[in-house]
Amino acid sequence: MGQPGGVEEPGRAGDLGGSGRAAIDLNADLGEEGPSDAEILRLVSSASVACGFHAGGPRLMRDTCAEAARLGVRVGAHPSYADREGFGRRDIERDPVSLAADVAYQVGALQAVAASASAAVTFIKPHGALYNRAAWDRPVATAVLDAAARVGLPLLVLANSDLQGWAAQVGAPCFGEAFADRVYTAGGALVPRLEAGSVIEDPEVAAAQAVRIATTGTALAVDGSVVAVRADSICIHGDSARALETARAVREALTGAGVDIRAFG
Repeated sequence: MGQPGGVEEPGRAGDLGGSGRAAIDLNADLGEEGPSDAEILRLVSSASVACGFHAGGPRLMRDTCAEAARLGVRVGAHPSYADREGFGRRDIERDPVSLAADVAYQVGALQAVAASASAAVTFIKPHGALYNRAAWDRPVATAVLDAAARVGLPLLVLANSDLQGWAAQVGAPCFGEAFADRVYTAGGALVPRLEAGSVIEDPEVAAAQAVRIATTGTALAVDGSVVAVRADSICIHGDSARALETARAVREALTGAGVDIRAFG
């Protein structure tokens, strides 16, 4: 990726609201048939809901959106490659026009289901392999940007990625996301999941990383260096084994550090 890395621009360190306190969005990837979705929804300010291509389905999409609306949690679409067997984490070659149609299709499906639950879809966050590929691959990024423009929604993408820079070049609304439970490379990318230690399993370690990102705009990389992470939102993966424990620890740590949790944008 061309943009991540370094510490010259330490990032937002939590936008300051009217209270003068740092603030950041806390989001989770939900609707993926995880056992703790309902409890996690009570702890976050935004939820990226699976649209059926990698997990979930119409009823789960509706139930997740309905509960999010009841709790005042912002809903986003979480489209992926068509890969239920691989949970959307396998890289799939797709021509840009077809890929843009796939993304728009998934977003449209969630919009319709959300509307039936008195909820609204307000952003798009790609999932898994699509998320990671779009961060640096220009044709894939262009397809995602095209789909977002056609449905009129902003994107939530890897903070400081090439995709975020390309979005700025074309004037597309785009917000940066960081991760409480993933390990960063020295260049600001995520360590690939296939590598040992790429996922932070300890809730307290994840919580400490979230606080560091929200308050300093930096994270410690896998090699011990400091990397800039300019984030509007911090993600917790809802499918991880200790997702609920991590969500609780992250929220408590953020509020304990004086950080307000509220939806981005």
